[in-house]
Amino acid sequence: MAVGWAQDGAVEAQIADSVNDEIARARRSLHSGESLHTCENCGGPIPEARRLALPGVRLCVACQKEADRQEQRLMHYNRKGSKDSQLR
Repeated sequence: MAVGWAQDGAVEAQIADSVNDEIARARRSLHSGESLHTCENCGGPIPEARRLALPGVRLCVACQKEADRQEQRLMHYNRKGSKDSQLR
């Protein structure tokens, strides 16, 4: 049942879009190919154990932690707008 200006199924469509966006983001973050020996960010060495454990790894541990921290901060931002705009 629609609420206000929202069409039937608008909330479910919003949830599905959010889930699909997160799946696409996760797939983009998967590593592929050959691992680098040096970090593409700082140029520091990438340990062999890390290269073997994560095929296609491109960042050293420190740079990956910072990249994860930045990504986590962005994930808390509601990219779809306010709840009010979602129900229009």
